[in-house]
Amino acid sequence: MAAAAAAAAAAAAAVGGPQSPQPELPAAGLALDKAATAAHLKAALSRPDNRAGAEELQALLERVLSAERPLAAAADSEEAAAAGGGGGPGAAEEEALEWCKCLLAGGGGYDEFCAAVRAYDPAALCGLVWTANFVAYRCRTCGISPCMSLCAECFHQGDHTGHDFNMFRSQAGGACDCGDSNVMRESGFCKRHQIKSSSNIPCVPKDLLMMSEFVLPRFIFCLIQYLREGYNEPAADVPSEKDLNKVLQLLEPQISFLEDLTKMGGAMRSVLTQVLTNQQNYKDLTSGLGENACAKKSHEKYLIALKSSGLTYPEDKLVYGIQEPSAGTSTLAVQGFAGATGTLGQLDSSDEEDQDGSQGLGKRKRVKLSSSTKDQSIMDVLKHKSFLEELLFWTIKYEFPQKMVTFLLNMLPDQEYKVAFTKTFVQHYAFIMKTLKKSHESDTMSNRIVHISVQLFSNEELARQVTEECQLLDIMVTVLLYMMESCLIKSELQDEENSLHVVVNCGEALLKNNTYWPLVSDFINILSHQSVAKRFLEDHGLLVTWMNFVSFFQGMNLNKRELNEHVEFESQTYYAAFAAELEACAQPMWGLLSHCKVRETQEYTRNVVRYCIEALQDWFDAINFVDEPAPNQVTFHLPLHRYYAMFLSKAVKCQELDLDSVLPDQEMLMKLMIHPLQIQASLAEIHSNMWVRNGLQIKGQAMTYVQSHFCNSMIDPDIYLLQVCASRLDPDYFISSVFERFKVVDLLTMASQHQNTVLDAEHERSMLEGALTFLVILLSLRLHLGMSDDEILRAEMVAQLCMNDRTHSSLLDLIPENPNPKSGIIPGSYSFESVLSAVADFKAPVFEPGGSMQQGMYTPKAEVWNQEFDPVMVILRTVYRRDVQSAMDRYTAFLKQSGKFPGNPWPPYKKRTPLHPSYKGLMRLLHCKTLHIVLFTLLYKILMDHQNLSEHVLCMVLYLIELGLENSSDDESDEEASVCGPERCHDSWFPGSNLVSNMRHFINYVRVRVPETAPEVKRDSSASTSSDGLSSLHSSRRPKVLQRENSGTAQVFSLVAERRKKFQEIINRSNSEANQMVRPKTSSKWSVPGSALHLTTAILEIKESILSLLIKLHHKLSGKQNSYYPPWLDDIEILIQPEIPKYSHGDGITAVERILLKAALQSRMNKRIIEEICRKVTPPVPPKKITTAEKKTLDKEERRQKARERQQKLLAEFASRQKSFMETAMDVDSPENDIPMEITAAEPQVSEAVYDCVICGQSGPSSEDRPTGLVVLLQASSVLGQCRDNVEPKKLPITEKEQIYPWDTCAAVHDVRLSLLQRYFKDSSCLLAVSIGWEGGVYVQTCGHTLHIDCHKSYMESLRNDQVLQGFSVDKGEFTCPLCRQFANSVLPCYPGSNVENNLWQRPSNKSIQDLIKEVEELQGRPGAFPVSISSETNLSKEMESVMKDIKNTTQKKYRDYSKTPGSPDNDFLFMYSVARTNLELELIHRGGNLCSGGASTAGKRSCLNQLFLVLALHMRLYSIDSEYNPWRKLTQLVEEMNSQLGNEEQQPEVPILYHDVTSLLLIQILMMPQPLRKDHFTCIVKVLFTLLYTQALAALSVKCNEEDRSAWKHTGALKKNTCDAEKSYEVLLSFVISELSKGKLYHEEGTQECAMVSPIAWSPESMEKYLQDFCLPFLRITSLLQHHIFGEDLPSCQEEEEFSVLSSCLGLLPTFYQTEHPFISASCLDWPVPAFDIISQWCFEINSFTERHAEQGKALLIQESRWKLPHLLQLPENYNTIFQYYHRKTCSVCTKVPKDPAVCLVCGTFVCLKGLCCKQQSYCECVLHSQNCGAGTGIFLLINASVIIIIRGHRFCLWGSVYLDAHGEEDRDLRRGKPLYICKERYKVLEQQWISHTFDHINKRWGPHYNGL
Repeated sequence: MAAAAAAAAAAAAAVGGPQSPQPELPAAGLALDKAATAAHLKAALSRPDNRAGAEELQALLERVLSAERPLAAAADSEEAAAAGGGGGPGAAEEEALEWCKCLLAGGGGYDEFCAAVRAYDPAALCGLVWTANFVAYRCRTCGISPCMSLCAECFHQGDHTGHDFNMFRSQAGGACDCGDSNVMRESGFCKRHQIKSSSNIPCVPKDLLMMSEFVLPRFIFCLIQYLREGYNEPAADVPSEKDLNKVLQLLEPQISFLEDLTKMGGAMRSVLTQVLTNQQNYKDLTSGLGENACAKKSHEKYLIALKSSGLTYPEDKLVYGIQEPSAGTSTLAVQGFAGATGTLGQLDSSDEEDQDGSQGLGKRKRVKLSSSTKDQSIMDVLKHKSFLEELLFWTIKYEFPQKMVTFLLNMLPDQEYKVAFTKTFVQHYAFIMKTLKKSHESDTMSNRIVHISVQLFSNEELARQVTEECQLLDIMVTVLLYMMESCLIKSELQDEENSLHVVVNCGEALLKNNTYWPLVSDFINILSHQSVAKRFLEDHGLLVTWMNFVSFFQGMNLNKRELNEHVEFESQTYYAAFAAELEACAQPMWGLLSHCKVRETQEYTRNVVRYCIEALQDWFDAINFVDEPAPNQVTFHLPLHRYYAMFLSKAVKCQELDLDSVLPDQEMLMKLMIHPLQIQASLAEIHSNMWVRNGLQIKGQAMTYVQSHFCNSMIDPDIYLLQVCASRLDPDYFISSVFERFKVVDLLTMASQHQNTVLDAEHERSMLEGALTFLVILLSLRLHLGMSDDEILRAEMVAQLCMNDRTHSSLLDLIPENPNPKSGIIPGSYSFESVLSAVADFKAPVFEPGGSMQQGMYTPKAEVWNQEFDPVMVILRTVYRRDVQSAMDRYTAFLKQSGKFPGNPWPPYKKRTPLHPSYKGLMRLLHCKTLHIVLFTLLYKILMDHQNLSEHVLCMVLYLIELGLENSSDDESDEEASVCGPERCHDSWFPGSNLVSNMRHFINYVRVRVPETAPEVKRDSSASTSSDGLSSLHSSRRPKVLQRENSGTAQVFSLVAERRKKFQEIINRSNSEANQMVRPKTSSKWSVPGSALHLTTAILEIKESILSLLIKLHHKLSGKQNSYYPPWLDDIEILIQPEIPKYSHGDGITAVERILLKAALQSRMNKRIIEEICRKVTPPVPPKKITTAEKKTLDKEERRQKARERQQKLLAEFASRQKSFMETAMDVDSPENDIPMEITAAEPQVSEAVYDCVICGQSGPSSEDRPTGLVVLLQASSVLGQCRDNVEPKKLPITEKEQIYPWDTCAAVHDVRLSLLQRYFKDSSCLLAVSIGWEGGVYVQTCGHTLHIDCHKSYMESLRNDQVLQGFSVDKGEFTCPLCRQFANSVLPCYPGSNVENNLWQRPSNKSIQDLIKEVEELQGRPGAFPVSISSETNLSKEMESVMKDIKNTTQKKYRDYSKTPGSPDNDFLFMYSVARTNLELELIHRGGNLCSGGASTAGKRSCLNQLFLVLALHMRLYSIDSEYNPWRKLTQLVEEMNSQLGNEEQQPEVPILYHDVTSLLLIQILMMPQPLRKDHFTCIVKVLFTLLYTQALAALSVKCNEEDRSAWKHTGALKKNTCDAEKSYEVLLSFVISELSKGKLYHEEGTQECAMVSPIAWSPESMEKYLQDFCLPFLRITSLLQHHIFGEDLPSCQEEEEFSVLSSCLGLLPTFYQTEHPFISASCLDWPVPAFDIISQWCFEINSFTERHAEQGKALLIQESRWKLPHLLQLPENYNTIFQYYHRKTCSVCTKVPKDPAVCLVCGTFVCLKGLCCKQQSYCECVLHSQNCGAGTGIFLLINASVIIIIRGHRFCLWGSVYLDAHGEEDRDLRRGKPLYICKERYKVLEQQWISHTFDHINKRWGPHYNGL
């Protein structure tokens, strides 16, 4: 500090300041001094001649900002920095910053200066910059660019109602676009940024920012020097992130200072822009030519840094221009140069491959690009002319530190800066790519790069400007090309040895980690701008380069089929390959396509197509491709083919181009079709499990290829390309190619046996199915052949909905959208919603309590199933084969349900949209002889039951025939005259090529080549015979060309020969190839050598036509002879009006009928022939001879069938059993319609209760040696404590003002009461006066199943040894019920005892109440009146003790110990009867808080209260109450010597009886009695307690009313005192209570508290009666429940208003003779055991003696709040956003940071950190801790950032789901979609119900341990 002060003083002296230079200045003095200096300088600079001032300032800044000190400390070593920590760099920098602030402010205060500058802020842009994880919004309705985003503040202040917006968590960071009309529509601007015109902002006064213009250049230069100094080239092997971070930490304050400046608004930004872009300033300061040694050094470091990056500095003659610029130039030079400086020179990207020379050469040979000089400069030369440029250079060098990025972005609202910065960014583009490739943190760096670039390139105007001025497109394409060049390998496709093609290696980090992503994303971004895309499409050089780039991906990730053993290592690189093709090739393609929409853009398409074909030609040459693809190889990546296809499609669809004008010659088309066709065949092979040895990843590739995000960039273009080829090539050639590719040529023979040289028999069927399915798709798909966009969308949507009902979001995800986001077809657009509502119905989510929670689903409308279900589209779009089945099952169900078709339907035939004229040629495939021969052969084989044919094959064959009939040429002359010349070989099969006429052509004899063993050779009469699968043994190829004998009788046909012949013809036709000699058959090289099987020729007699085969097939399918009868013979109408609904849905029979009808319609001849065939009654088919082999298979089939039926039967039986069991036992919370499940058998003749053990299955009574127990779940519960006294539930706080205070909850009130009693009364007596367990009470529930306790122990043992990971902890005693799998953790022993005894005990006795009272007292005093003596240790008593231990351990100690003396027996006593209380109270709540519904209800059905009582009673008897203290005495006897108690003042008195909680007394009395209890004793106890309760009610009432009322009542009651039933009149009793209590001081202090206590209502007799009844009701309810459980009596049901009278008569309080005519009076229930007035005065005396001293408390204790309402969870707001906005920014109370995972408790509203380490206490995280404190181990938390609710239950937790759903009824977990969410009341109700009924454990299935980490 001293040095700095001295420097400052010296500076002041130099300036000539007023004060004399003092060596030491106090800090305040220093500040003054700075201010004065600054003011002086400002004045000096304001003079017109300000040179002197300027020099002075320069000198001062030199001194203050000298870069030597700090970095000397920083750069030397860490120790130095640490040692000089205090006075070292930190202090000096602080000082420098202080100086700068002072100087900027020109002597004023810095804060005032900031405020002054802000006033001149003209910026109408928000420009708020944010970093990753920030919550922002995107509105598609307002956005012009899809990257548009808004900060939350601007979003909420703008009006976006009804817009399509969503909230998102920023991944890479971003900036707010509010106010920028280039990116968003002005209607969406917020209130603050609705365009301010610059006129109303005053001009900035010159002197305000004058100092800034002088100071800032030095300051920024100083920063740059720091950066230069701090950078050390990383050594070869050690990454130096650590050092870089250290430098950055030191610079933190400086960069923050700059950032603060940018936030001052537009005026300051424009000064900064001047400084950053001024080239003169930069030159003066940085050239390093000054005398300053330090500056020189930093300049040298800068040059070294440039060179080591593989960049040259143009002035540096030493390096540049020695060698001619070629690919290696810069590198070699730098190596020479770097040798001296010791840095690693081999970093240039163009040579970063493995240093293997020859391979390097091979690679270079392919890449034509590296030699051009243009890109040399793009890649290697960099020259900085301004601060901005060098700042960006260092930003990149330091790998984009967040602070720097934010500073650079904060400046963007300044337009001039924006342009300069964008140009600088482009200039550094190549350097960015190099740094990115080397970076270790490429993910972070990618995000930061995109954070910047998306702000620059989303703006069309800017992008256009940079494209024109800085060659942006050239730079981007070149950089991408260079980047990919570094990971090329030789392609192994086709010709491995001689291939010249190179492809990217998907295993390299560059592709695997998606490192190329930022550059590709920028490229896609700029191509979205029309002006830029046009330049790209016009520039031929660029297109060539780009096709070159695309060809790197052509044929990557080649798969070779493993034929011998399973591949040992499954590489997962395929995903990298798919991602690369999608992102680097397809997305730019979609971007370009979106600009080729109109006729005027034809030229662009021609360009692309032209260069595409050239690139493809080069590719075919490079891989040496002729006509046969290499076998067992497939690549899914053909981006060149796909570019070509998509541009063709666009040309025809939108640009009205003539297709033929852009198609190549026939030979090229043949080549083009091979690889896409190879992929289709391979898909079939993969699904036939032929690639199984390649592992799962090959299946993964097949699935990804058709998956929704990839399909329209992969399979769709491939199929379209094949359709184009098929429409232009010879149809016979195409069809035979297909069957050859699918390897099923050999199968297509009439013979019953054949041998397949290329395919195993087991794969034949599925490959044939694959080939036919492919043909069907090829011929019926119209996606690119004439469908409009809306039709496509509709077809896609129908296909997805037919597979399964879908949620809105999954539909959006599954409908393949145009992958380029800027294409304008936005998912969620209007067309999407309108199509959706047209084809689907919305099914709102339903809630079965305890069922799974569903989401809102869309399901197809009936008419969609009826007319639009398209199996072809479904097959094309299914990723899993099971989805096709699922669609068919749903279709079947629909037909059954609507009564259209009962059986198993076939896929329906769907009419297609008409073909676009350009593709008419495609239909020739259906009318070529080759296909007809195949169809004929297959029909014949199916009819003859040859092997390897399936219903699916038949279905596809019929589909193809039907397609042919639908698309036949119109001029159907009955005999087709023109037969083309070269097709002679077919003549004998079919006359022409039209399907309609060929269908009726009869074929008599066919010559086939068959193995000698075949039955045909033996001239076996039966045509269909068994085949013994020989064909699969021999794998040699059949001779290619078969001799044709020219006999008219037989024809033979070979597909392969046909294809070859066609190919030769085409080759010879094309002149370009005329000079080339005909190539030998390449395929011979791959045929497997081996002895050819002897084939002989046999002639088969067929005598069938397609029509006759179809009719016979109809007979075969229907199983009846002559089943087909031409329908038109009956109803001629059919021919006129053919569209008959009857034929549209059905099975094979329907399909055949439909085809025959269509054939008859198309030609009269066919109609006649069909009629003829039907007339010839077909003779019965001779019974087939069945060989033993076939017999075996048949038997097997039959056996299988029978087994299947048996299994079905068993399953059905099991299901019905299970169902009935579920109904009795598992119904978790539906109180209605339910039969109670009897735990005990009810036949009166049995003397003991019988229990079934669910483990060993034996039944018998529970005995002392082998006790039985109930399966129970014990859990601590605080639900009761959450009751409040108001009905309306509390709201969740959503502002700072709203808070929830827990002091009005039931738990809090009881706590206060207990502590109040403990303050003034004797502890042991207090503990008998109340109940605990409102918080942390133990709730016991059972599923009702019983087991032997010893069986249970062995069951637990087996669970312990079971290694399977269960969802529960066996060590804690948890298990699931062996029968119903309900969660449990203990076993409650059943008390051995009879069932019938109850009846004896329940008989009413005629004893008087006085006698009963005496009996009760005696029984309570008698210890151990149990049948089981406690002393003898039986198994039963041990179990009783252990279950009691379990009950105690269920809850925490703090919820058990309320005594002042820890561990006192009174405590245990209190705890035990409170357990009973808790269970009764909870059952009451489950019944809805009253007993009006009566009956046994759910809780009663599976209640274990009876058993629990016995266990509790047994333990209570261990603690006998001293007879003096037994409250029973005080209740039933008059004590004579009243004063004796008051004598002993020194010890605390007992609790007055009127302060006792009556329900607690009831439980104490009952549990103290020997069990089983007699009914009349029970009634006696209830009667006595009711008198006390009634007196309490009167006392409370007297305190509640005011003085006048009291004296009035006292008076009226006194008058009636001597009437006969005075003891049963409330007026008399009330007046007596008042007069007794008036003797004490209870009523005295009225004056002070009048307002608080007095209730405003006037008391009428009715309202008093109601008050008294309400006061007593809770007691009556609990007592009735108790009676119901102990004696098993049913509860009566009643209306709410008569609940009191019904319950009191049920309890025996009301005398039976009581007449109910006159209004019911509660006092009539009273039955005083001793004279009422005496006992009341005795009770009141106790109170009076207490209120002598404590009147206040005395009054408070008398008024007990007994009317608690049902517990509720907090009420949540309608819209989730209100919760989210408040809580996601709320800070943690412990560490004041915003928690990463905030959560809020839904029971009490506490804000907690999920998993937050800041709030951890003794290894418990906050949520777990809170769940213990708030819910005694049960916590319900809403996770703010995920919108889901988690439940914590003890040591386990589960994700419950969300109660907030979007407009489509869907959850949005983790807020991924960010759509607005609304509360779903039903779900919340379900959650609350589960909380109250304690059924979380039973209903939620997925539990896991949380290890206290939540």
